[in-house]
Amino acid sequence: MHISKFVTPEIIFGKNAIKQVGDACLRLGAKKVLIVSDYGVANAGWLDKVISICKESYLPYATHIDVTINPKDTDVVKGCRAYIENECDAIIGLGGGSALDSAKAIAILATNGGQISDYEGVDKIEKPLPPMIMIMTTAGSGSEVSQFSVIVDSKRGKKMSIISKTLVPDIAIVDPLTLVTKDSSLTAATGLDVLTHAIEAYVSTAATPLTDVQAKNALSLVSKFLRPSVASKTNEEAKEAMAMASLQAGLAFSNAILGAAHAISHAIGGKLPISHGEINAVLLPYVMDFNFIAAPERFSDIAAIMGFDLRGMSEREAGNASIQFVRDLAADIGAPQRLRDVGITEDMIDWAGQLALIDACMITNPRDVNLEQVKTLLKNAL
Repeated sequence: MHISKFVTPEIIFGKNAIKQVGDACLRLGAKKVLIVSDYGVANAGWLDKVISICKESYLPYATHIDVTINPKDTDVVKGCRAYIENECDAIIGLGGGSALDSAKAIAILATNGGQISDYEGVDKIEKPLPPMIMIMTTAGSGSEVSQFSVIVDSKRGKKMSIISKTLVPDIAIVDPLTLVTKDSSLTAATGLDVLTHAIEAYVSTAATPLTDVQAKNALSLVSKFLRPSVASKTNEEAKEAMAMASLQAGLAFSNAILGAAHAISHAIGGKLPISHGEINAVLLPYVMDFNFIAAPERFSDIAAIMGFDLRGMSEREAGNASIQFVRDLAADIGAPQRLRDVGITEDMIDWAGQLALIDACMITNPRDVNLEQVKTLLKNAL
């Protein structure tokens, strides 16, 4: 048994957990917080909710909501300026992955200086970050518990993965009621991102018994509850299950890292304003098929967790069943099936393949990958 570590924030989970945000900030010693969010979350009313809770707690605040779908280094610089000019000493991230990743990146720049590209890669952050409280409003990114921040370098048109345990938030607040304002297409895309996190973490070369428990439970919940969550905004049982799935998949991949689907998705999302979850939704079955030979017993486990009776099935048949399950799930919830459906064209394959190969997530993919294989994966998914 190898030594393994498992990082996690303090987690506050449950209906109306968002009401704890003021107390959470004060417990961490915050005197003035910067709330980082986006216009979608603000329009849904959640920003006003957090502001009113800060006021009730007599906690001064400033806001930065200028965050884009795949957050850019330029967004981070603006947010850092807001943090410094308003003399903040703590950060609240409120939203999906874009807002939370931006909040983490602002925390890096505010305390470590330089440019955000200086921190691309693993463990480049030297100085401690301010207290960070993350409130997720999508069952998707898992950023509220992860040691990742993914930011676009706008000059290079490249998504940078910044990985450091200092990026693990101090407190994660997961309130399933925040999910009721999402439309069905966003629920579908973010839910398939959760599925990708769970599967890639489970077959990762860095998986451990601690990450396996989280990945398997997340996979079980998504398999059962993503369809009803997409079908109805008001299905509270499904929202709670998907919030837990997102949280647990986040804990799994934060510690086991990911694989080829995320590496390719980061490559495409760095240049094109396409939802990360939608790219993953298309790529996942192709990457599962490619990776099968590296971990056939793991793909059998995945099929069993999805609900298949494996008696009389070979490992290959079980693997095929799990891949078909993902395709059927994506089709049922109206997610894109092909890369061309989200605007990818054949002339993009070469640069996407080259960028994917150097993404940090490729290191823990269970099967070795070369450029020709990545390009074949992309062509097959077109």
